[in-house]
Amino acid sequence: MKNWWKGNFDYIKTRKICWFISLGLLVVGLIFNIIFGTALDVQFRGGNELSYTYTGEIDSDAVEAKIDKAGFNSTVRKATSADQTLLKISIPGEALSMEEKAEIEKIFADNYKDNKITESDSTSRSPTMGSQFLWKCLFALALAAAFLLLYVGIRFRKIGGWTAAAMAIAALLHDMLIVYFSFVIFQIPLNDNFIAVLLAILGYSLNGTIVIFDRIRENRSIMKGAELPEIVNASLNQSVRRNVSTTVTTVGTMLAVAVVGMVLQLDSIISFAIPLLFGLISGFYTSQFLCTPTWVLWAVKDEARQVERAAAKKIAKKEAAKKAAAKKKAAKQAKKK
Repeated sequence: MKNWWKGNFDYIKTRKICWFISLGLLVVGLIFNIIFGTALDVQFRGGNELSYTYTGEIDSDAVEAKIDKAGFNSTVRKATSADQTLLKISIPGEALSMEEKAEIEKIFADNYKDNKITESDSTSRSPTMGSQFLWKCLFALALAAAFLLLYVGIRFRKIGGWTAAAMAIAALLHDMLIVYFSFVIFQIPLNDNFIAVLLAILGYSLNGTIVIFDRIRENRSIMKGAELPEIVNASLNQSVRRNVSTTVTTVGTMLAVAVVGMVLQLDSIISFAIPLLFGLISGFYTSQFLCTPTWVLWAVKDEARQVERAAAKKIAKKEAAKKAAAKKKAAKQAKKK
């Protein structure tokens, strides 16, 4: 892929390589998914979520080990809320009794006296409510994707809008799968951060694709007589610097956020920033190397079918005109007789 950033790269020629790269990434993700499975946080599978404020430094892994030793199957992570650092404890299953909460608080009192750990919030959700919340979130994503499909289809109707929209949605599905597999590979339970990352990627990935389709629409009126693959290649080369700049900026920002989250051991930040990093890189890749070069195949075939239909209509019109003329001539001859 030499010189792809210098504006003279043949994206159409290398699309098959990109298909194999994408297929390989998705297969690797699927293998990890089979090995590790899909972990759901209590927000989606039901259970208890306890929030505690504290002072000083606390190792969340050590807290989790002590709570698990007491017989609770917990997940402990650090989070931020306003200007406070919180310990968020997720425990699946039925709602905790007052005695069980008191047992957890006793662990804090015995081991973390100097950290002034205080409960700030406590919620419980049944498994039914958790699964309903998950399906509602997925429905919201599907609805957002449908509106995006409608938007792209209408906006780019002059260049085969619905084919462009379908390919843009296929690219979005690719990016969302990459985000999902990043949660699986890093063994991050799916929670509200998962939905937040997917929504962010929906907007980011589609924005890059729209910029390229906009350029194609402009170049079709400028590059009159040029074949569609040539127009698409030119448009991609004209857009690459802009897309690279946007991606480097956003990836750099999220990388800094991820590093800060790791240094401060803020699991809620890490579980958002790391999958988003993979989604941002995938969004650039699909927009620039996968979506539009693949769309060309569909668009060229669609245009060929339209030309064939137009030619068939023209031939049918001529044949009808010939038949009408022959009928007219036959009628005249019949009158003369």
